Parts: sequence; C-alpha cells; structure tokens
Amino acid sequence: MHKASVRLEQLMPIILEQIKAGESVQFTPQGTSMRPTIYGGRDQVVLSALPEKLRKYDLPLYRRDNGQYVLHRILKVGESYTCIGDNQYEYEEGVRQDQMLALAKGFIRKGKYHSVDSVSYKCYCRFWHYTRFLRHFWYWLCGGIKRRTAKLFGKGK
Repeated sequence: MHKASVRLEQLMPIILEQIKAGESVQFTPQGTSMRPTIYGGRDQVVLSALPEKLRKYDLPLYRRDNGQYVLHRILKVGESYTCIGDNQYEYEEGVRQDQMLALAKGFIRKGKYHSVDSVSYKCYCRFWHYTRFLRHFWYWLCGGIKRRTAKLFGKGK
C-alpha cells in the first residue's frame, strides 16, 4: 500500500470544514517538538472543535503569524496563551485566541487511542512540565560530556 504525503496547508481547509461540521479529524503531524508524547510521522492526533475557553495543558493546533501550523501544549492562560512543545525548552508567549484552529482530544500510538481527558494523561502532563528543568540540565550535561569526549579523541574538529 502506497501512502501519499500531503502538506498540512493543503489539508487545512478540509480539516477546518469537517471540524466546523462537528466531526473529529485524525492526522499525522510532523516534527519532533511534541516528543515523547507524539512522534511526528508515526502517531496520529485526533482533532475536534475548540471549546469556548482553552485551559492549561490543553493541546491546540494553531497557526503562527508566519503561517506555520503548530501543535503545542498550553502552559499559561491569560490575555494570550503561553505554549511549548514537550521536547522544547523555550516558551512561546503571546499566542492569541484568533490563531487557535482546533483542539487535540487524543492521539493514536501503535493502534491504541489515548484520550487527553484521562487521569494518567493529565498526571503525565504535570510531571513532564514540572521536570522540564531537570531534563534541560541532563541534556546539557550529556551534550557537554559528548563534546569533551569527541574533542579528547580528535572527533570534534
């Protein structure tokens, strides 16, 4: 079976039309920003209509001012939203409500559906958020060791 690859920009009008009609839409995101929760090119995300009000830890699909589509977690709600991917360390502040397109209500990994409303998922989100600084330190430490080892053995030129 041959799989065709279509860019999200091409699909977005269809996706938004389906969501507006009250349907859920499943698609395969690309990229690494939401690892380990969602692996781009492998896992599928199930999108639905936006609720009246988005909350902390919601996972919206939004469009940046530069046209890029992003699926990142909300970590702060105020006049605008602060979002971040699970595999990132820099927060994206100032995401506006008018940029929001849809909300992930779950994802599919290895054929199994995982709801973002489950207790285990909500606990995971909090754990992942509050341990971000530890992972950042760990990656920094491992990267430093790797660079020093490569330099020591002449591979870092």
